[in-house]
Order: sequence, then C-alpha cells, then structure tokens
Amino acid sequence: MNRFRQPFHRVWDRLAASSLVRRGRDLELMHRAMGFATLALVTLAPLLIVVAAFDPLGRGGFGSWLADGMGLSGRSARVLTGIITPPTKIVGTTSVWGGIALAVFGVSFAASVQNGYERIWELPSGPWHRVWRQMTWVIALTAYLYQEVQTRTAVHGSVRIVLSTATGVLFFWWGQHFLLGSQVRWRDLLPGAIATMVGLIGLRGFSFLVFTPLILDNAISYGTVGIVLVVESWLIGVGFVVFGGAMVGHWFCEHHWWTHAIDRE
Repeated sequence: MNRFRQPFHRVWDRLAASSLVRRGRDLELMHRAMGFATLALVTLAPLLIVVAAFDPLGRGGFGSWLADGMGLSGRSARVLTGIITPPTKIVGTTSVWGGIALAVFGVSFAASVQNGYERIWELPSGPWHRVWRQMTWVIALTAYLYQEVQTRTAVHGSVRIVLSTATGVLFFWWGQHFLLGSQVRWRDLLPGAIATMVGLIGLRGFSFLVFTPLILDNAISYGTVGIVLVVESWLIGVGFVVFGGAMVGHWFCEHHWWTHAIDRE
C-alpha cells in the first residue's frame, strides 16, 4: 500500500497542494462565499432588477438575466422568471433617492469583493476614498452581465462560448487589478482570472445538470421559498469560484510561476 501512496505524496508535495488547502482554510473560503451570496441577494440583486427594468431592448428582465447566468432552459427557466420577474411598474416607482440607496448597496457588495481580494493577496485594506473604485467596478459588472444577456440571442454556439470566455477573463483580470489599486502586476493576476472563468464554466455545467431539475422540484414542494434557496445555493457557488479562482491564481504565481508577485505602490 505504501508503494502506491509514495508517488501520490510526491506529486502532492511537488504541486504544493497542501499550501493551497491551508490558504483556503485561512481565508475561510466557504464562509466568505456564503457572505458573498447573501450580499449579492440583498444588495446587488435589487440594483440589477432596476437596471434590467430600464433595458431598452426588453430581453425579459432580471429573471431572464438570472436564468441565463444559471444556465437554465425550458420549463425551469420559465418557472424562475415567472417568480423572480418584478412588477412592470418598477421603473416608475423607483425614486432618485431609491436609486441612490441601491447604488450604495451595490458599493457595499463591491467592498466585500475587494476585501476578499486584499486578503488573498495579503494587502492592507484600501482607504475609504477608494470607494470610487468600488462604484466603477459595480458599473463594469453590470455592463458585463448586460452584454452576456444580449449575446444570448445574438450569438450562438462556439462563437458565444469564445466571446463569453474572453470577456469573462478580461473582466475578472481587470477587476482584480482595479479593486486592488494596481498593487499587483497584471501578469500575476492573469492565472486567477483564467481559474475564475474555468470555475464559472464548471459551475454552469453543474447548474444545468443539478439546478435545472431542482428548480422544478422545489417549486412544487416549497413554492417561492424553494426557488430562492436554489438561487442562493448557486450564488454561494459563484462566490466560492470568484474568491477561489483568485486564490488559485495567487497560489500558482507563488509556487509555480513568478515569485515576488506584489508590486506595492
């Protein structure tokens, strides 16, 4: 038995996999992913609902955005959009102060993402006046999600896969660099952006296989609450991938690529 274990341990040590596991434990990755999901549902989702309601192309509203992100189709997508889609009068009933409040909530979500990136790269927390970076990141995130929805019907097949993958890598590559205040070199952030997109592609496949039937079962058994629980579970997966991808990128640079990855301002 030891004869078979030794090669495995050698490969494990060579990959420095124990360091990656330890880093994930120190970061409290699952706990951070659950916080990401909660903030996304409470602070970011209302903002995206209003933005989707303003969509001049009228591609189905926020429910359609969510179904596309989860990779749902057919009856599951219709069930989700039927429950999640907000009232048609939401644009007219949203005041200026309400819009400002939604923007502030979106900034708090961006701040949590920024804090996660800073912990991963072992950087000090950014000063309060960098809130403009968080606001800009939220705007860029909204634009990224919007173009993903628009290309769903405009582009199909392998072309859309390549386009979505390329734009996703660019967004997460730029997003890390921007939220971290350019304290980490571009080349050191690329592995994390690629790992994040690989994880999101895998999560989309998992969502299609698992959440598609689960949506229908929960809708029958628990109604709206069951649908929200599925969405929250998916958001936990997204948070795990977003922070986990950046963590894998840092680990890769530290053990398998470049050393002295951080260039401080």
